[in-house]
Formats: sequence, C-alpha cells, structure tokens
Amino acid sequence: MQFNPPLRSATLLKRYKRFLADIEFADGQQETIHCANTGAMTGCAEAGNRVWFSTSDNPKRKYPHSWELTETQQGHCICVNTARANTLAVEAIQNGIIKELQGYEQLQTEVRYGQENSRIDILLKSPSKPKCYIEVKSVTLLDERYSPLDDIACNSGQGYFPDTVTTRGQKHLRELTEMAKNGSRAVLLFAVLHSGIEKVSPALHIDANYSLLLKQAQKEGVEVLCYKAVLSRNEIKLVNTVEFAH
Repeated sequence: MQFNPPLRSATLLKRYKRFLADIEFADGQQETIHCANTGAMTGCAEAGNRVWFSTSDNPKRKYPHSWELTETQQGHCICVNTARANTLAVEAIQNGIIKELQGYEQLQTEVRYGQENSRIDILLKSPSKPKCYIEVKSVTLLDERYSPLDDIACNSGQGYFPDTVTTRGQKHLRELTEMAKNGSRAVLLFAVLHSGIEKVSPALHIDANYSLLLKQAQKEGVEVLCYKAVLSRNEIKLVNTVEFAH
C-alpha cells in the first residue's frame, strides 16, 4: 500500500477522546488530527514522538489529516491506523506474499457470517476447496523490559495482542471456531505493524478470556498466521512471517 503523496510529519503533543490528537509542526504551528485507532495504543502515543499523517481531499471532513505512523523516541516505527491492516492483508494475498492463503479464485471482504451477527474481514472461495474465513488483527504492542540485575534496557521483540480487553475480538474467535467445526477453513491473521516486534503471543496479562478462547480455537482447527510489515512514509506492506507462541 503506497501513500500518495508521501506522509508528512510533526511532533505529537497528546492523544485524547480516542479519536483526536494534537500535533506541532517545526514552525510551532499546532493542529488537531484524526486518530482511527480506538485501542489503548500502549507505547504508540507518547508525547514527543514523531507523527506521520496523511491528508484527505474531502472538503467535508472536519479534520483532514489522519494519523498513520508513529516514530517513537526509541527508534521504532508503528502503523497506528488499524484500518490499514485489512488492506495490507488483501494486497499480500493477491500478490502471493502469504503462501498459506494461495490457490483461491475469489476474494471478498466484509461478508456477513456466523451466529453473532459478524462480518468476516476476508473470505476466500474456490470450487475445489472449503471456504476460508480470515479475521485480521493488527499487532502494535511491544513488550520492552528492563533487566532486574543490571537495569540495562533489553528489547525482547515480544509483541502481544490485544493491547486492551476486547469483547469484539472474543466474539470473532468464537465465530472462527464455529466455522472450523463446521468444516470450513478458519484463519486468524496477525498483521505485525511495529518494527520492533519479532514474535507474537496472546496477551494473557491483559485479556485472559481472549487468550483462553484462542487456545480453544486452535484446538478446534483455527489456524494462526503472523506476517510483519515494512513501514515508511511512502509505503507499507506485509513481507515475512514471524513466530507465534501461545
């Protein structure tokens, strides 16, 4: 996915009311931009971080700028616009990057399914295969700890999902589990959108119910895939797998 024109940058002052953030340009001018991420954004929204934003040409938008990337003071780059994850997943499937999801003739998005009135992010179909239901989640929570012995910062590269309790995510796991039980293929695709994350685990310490449901889902045949993105002011794309460990 390319940004055209390339993203512009400013310094983050604060994020508030979930959907808004105040930024400051090099000349001291301040502006409010839209934030599409409704999660906790732990480690992604610290004052002083560099914010990269896109600009809409829609004259009806109250806030024309949208927060896309964060460049942290620790040197990490993070895509904080969670709406991008589905687009990246579709592109990666269509471009043959996600090898596990090739060989289907039809791709649909936002299709209603399940018993809890859900919409699947991606549905793959082929006359010769069971339907493949794919739920996409963006991973941006990095665990950075300090050594208790020498107080030296050590980045474990360990990423977690979710970054807050997610009843919606729990519902999606229940729906995927039912699809797998009924003979369809069900896939949970983690899109790793943080340059510092090298492996992914469910966040038991944040949402124990989600972690339990994920373990049950895997026992019933739900597949878990993790693909990491490369990020820049010009482009984002999923490029390679990273480890998933429950």
